[in-house]
Amino acid sequence: MSDIDTLEANKALVRQNFEVIWSQGNLKAADDIIAPDYVGHIATLPEAVRGVAAFKQVITLYHFSSPDIHFDIQDQIAEGNKVATRWIARGTHQGEFMGVAASGQRLSVSGMSLHRIENGRIQESWDDWDALSMLQSIAEDIFQPLSMRL
Repeated sequence: MSDIDTLEANKALVRQNFEVIWSQGNLKAADDIIAPDYVGHIATLPEAVRGVAAFKQVITLYHFSSPDIHFDIQDQIAEGNKVATRWIARGTHQGEFMGVAASGQRLSVSGMSLHRIENGRIQESWDDWDALSMLQSIAEDIFQPLSMRL
């Protein structure tokens, strides 16, 4: 496989992660896409996500809070064994998330992820997203008093 083919295959693998696992909630697909000793660094979590089982728990958490979550890939860039992806996640806040009860609010959250690919699987990822804007959308009553003091 040429270097260009490898880069395109890596981008396709990451797209599959967002489309099949994150958007569709297909946990079985994680067994083929995510490395057994995967490490995920998610900005809103206090500790790294380690292993496929822990990764599946994160997906379940997000689908509990927003069952209709869907990720739209805006940009992807690949170099070496890494793929950078800019995305927008949209869904409806229907279950508790980050301590905030379901609000019924439609959400649109932008973020970026960097995935490291090894042996045709996602070995490690770094994910960062605009959690503040999302929390402001679903918990306006929490942030309203703060904005009144500024």
